[in-house]
Amino acid sequence: MTEPMTVRARLAAPVETVHRALTDPAELRVWLAEHAEVELPKRYAFWGRYTPEGDAPHQRLLHADERTLRFGWLLDGVETTTEFTLEPDGDATILTLRQSHFDFAEAMSGSTIRGVLQTYWALAIANLAAHLEGRQLLPRTDFTSADLRGELLIAAPLAKVYESLTDSAQASAWFGYPIGIEPWIGGRYAMGGFESGYAAKVVDLEPGRRMSIDWGPTGVTTWELAESQGRTKLTFVQSGFDEQNPPYAAWSGTVAGFGELVRFHELPDWRPIWLPDPTPVS
Repeated sequence: MTEPMTVRARLAAPVETVHRALTDPAELRVWLAEHAEVELPKRYAFWGRYTPEGDAPHQRLLHADERTLRFGWLLDGVETTTEFTLEPDGDATILTLRQSHFDFAEAMSGSTIRGVLQTYWALAIANLAAHLEGRQLLPRTDFTSADLRGELLIAAPLAKVYESLTDSAQASAWFGYPIGIEPWIGGRYAMGGFESGYAAKVVDLEPGRRMSIDWGPTGVTTWELAESQGRTKLTFVQSGFDEQNPPYAAWSGTVAGFGELVRFHELPDWRPIWLPDPTPVS
């Protein structure tokens, strides 16, 4: 069995408000799932096209109180465990998610739907943060479709958005992970930085407007910018992958990252919602 995956975020709302967003079915249908039914302390269920294996509810409520929500979630024949805990932080809340049965190798290979869990929850929590802040939500991943595309409006000039998407230091800041970018055709796009040992390739570039990055088996990511009534419209598409095994994990991670890109430009006192895992490394 793998070690539990941990994700922590600071959310701009008090514990009671975050707890309601986690447990009210109407709110869950806004930021998490197409369908949701909650009857604490007996039932907690969500399903639909925005949920992995969302043909029906596969959750089993294990525990719920004012600070903790824990449920079993059957995925690819294995019951995983998901736990949310809430901790007050002044007027904000520290949310900690612990998810069992996540294996990074499975995420890379796409051998099981459990490989999407890390980026699925990153995108969900990014949308929870946007919901609590009253901001636009990110496009949710449709697990019934191989059409991976979305768009966002950013209240910032096109030139500044372009710079933040192509400058290594700025991209590393808002994405929350080192990114090395050589913004020219044939240049490297290296998650983890240029010293990480692997880099995707920039295969198309229109300076100031557009970039395409070839990731190999997971396909080509293309983003394009356009002016839209004083704001910048960001359109992004994943293409060129095996449509029998869409790269949902990579796509969800890309979209989750764009949530911080929007906040990076629109909040004058921006700081990322994501927090480090305080668990000591053994």
